[in-house]
Amino acid sequence: MSNENRLDIIIFGATGFTGKRTIPQLTTLIKSENLSLTWGVAGRSEQKLKNALLEMQQQTGEDYTKIPLIIADIDNKESIEKMTAAARIIINAVGPYRFYGERVVDACVKSGTHHVDVSGEPQYMETIQLKYHKAAAEKGIYLVSACGFDSIPADMGVVFLQKNFQGTLNSVESYLYSTIEGGPYPGAILHYTTYESAVHGIANWGELREIRKNLYPEKLPTFEPKLLPKRGFFKNKFLNKWCTIFPGGDRSVCLRTQRYMFEKHRQRPIQVHCYTAYENFFYLLVTLFFGAIFLVMSKLSFTRKLLLAYPRIFTCGMASHEGPTEEKQEHTLFSFVLVGEGWSETQAEPTDQFATPPEKIALAKVSGRNPGYGATCVMLATAALMILTEKDKMPVGGGCYPPGAAFANTSMIEKLNKHGLKFEMNPEL
Repeated sequence: MSNENRLDIIIFGATGFTGKRTIPQLTTLIKSENLSLTWGVAGRSEQKLKNALLEMQQQTGEDYTKIPLIIADIDNKESIEKMTAAARIIINAVGPYRFYGERVVDACVKSGTHHVDVSGEPQYMETIQLKYHKAAAEKGIYLVSACGFDSIPADMGVVFLQKNFQGTLNSVESYLYSTIEGGPYPGAILHYTTYESAVHGIANWGELREIRKNLYPEKLPTFEPKLLPKRGFFKNKFLNKWCTIFPGGDRSVCLRTQRYMFEKHRQRPIQVHCYTAYENFFYLLVTLFFGAIFLVMSKLSFTRKLLLAYPRIFTCGMASHEGPTEEKQEHTLFSFVLVGEGWSETQAEPTDQFATPPEKIALAKVSGRNPGYGATCVMLATAALMILTEKDKMPVGGGCYPPGAAFANTSMIEKLNKHGLKFEMNPEL
């Protein structure tokens, strides 16, 4: 199908928890930017698609009665290929991507269709880059994963800090924390699909060594001073909060962007470590306790089945098949504080070493509301619009990229600042 006859955007998985919530966010973004774009929704059931559109219509007052419906089943290859051939870009909200993502990516590459998703699974993201980057570049299309919370605040946050550092940035430590307004609001904070992805990601963490050996056969130069991870738990002096290492894929995403910037733009790659922060030492201990159980049980087939069968029990109620209530989502606030260290001076070559230790510190912050399923949908829809409207500011020719590499030179941060997120330097903490 020629591009002239395609819809601009198809949201695949539009009846799911994230896909459905992307519908009103996409509508808002298109209207606010005065864009004339066509879009549709895709899924297995025509009736469920109609129900999802009706639900969003009742919430927003928008008229969704004429939105095209595309029947596509992740287990039906022909239907997936027909769907990807009917759009310029697919917003893929069908996870876990470890099991279902590659089928859509493969079809997108064959049909010359851009693809964005909200995966936070390093094994999936790096496998897709390894297998499809060259083919995507040959087709002139972009494949961008990690287009949601918490990867966009982490990766674009580092890009934002680097652009505003005014000197040479050597390292960044990011600290993620959340607060709830009012309440208490009962129920989970995670939907089951997010939890399921985490279980399988940790269970198969060992796959990354072989993937990365093939993806990056050449090591980056060594940069001094080396940023070492902080083990166990500690209190951060800037936040006055208790912190521990963040077990998600943010660091993986950030380091892929930094490697790209070094290899393609000769920028000194920033060293990154990611942490979570807690107001209360007791909450930190509870998190570490359940985290240890989660880690051990993810490794064994039998106990992994228990984790997946009883998410409420093994997360102390934080994950469920129903996901968080709308009320809880809207009253959840998040902050990413990024602490950067480096030098006031710049050097001619990125591999040049400084004779003195870093003497400059700068802080940045990315914050917003409803991180997992509100801000995420804004970020996901914005990523799709960046590809459609600012391709000239992205890596030349197409390919598979993390968001920082893909969108560093676009107006993504400006757009996100207009739609509920806030990127700021030297924040009050």
